[in-house]
Amino acid sequence: MILRKLIGLSVISLVSLVMFYLSRFWIFKWWSRKGLFEIDSIKPSGGLLGHWLAGTPFQPFELLIWAGGVFLLLTFLQKLFQKFDS
Repeated sequence: MILRKLIGLSVISLVSLVMFYLSRFWIFKWWSRKGLFEIDSIKPSGGLLGHWLAGTPFQPFELLIWAGGVFLLLTFLQKLFQKFDS
């Protein structure tokens, strides 16, 4: 029971960290300017969603798209954990 809760908390924390990295609010620079594992598309400044939406008509709605995606992903994970918990 406790192990399931710890695994669930770890998964939610990791997903939240990734979603935070995709947003424009990422302020940390934990790796070099070359990118994580020398991959240029994983830049240290975060904000990948804005970079992906640049040049599209959806770019002004970046924050709304990010918030909706976070809500949907966390809701899906909650339903998934509830299914496995019962």
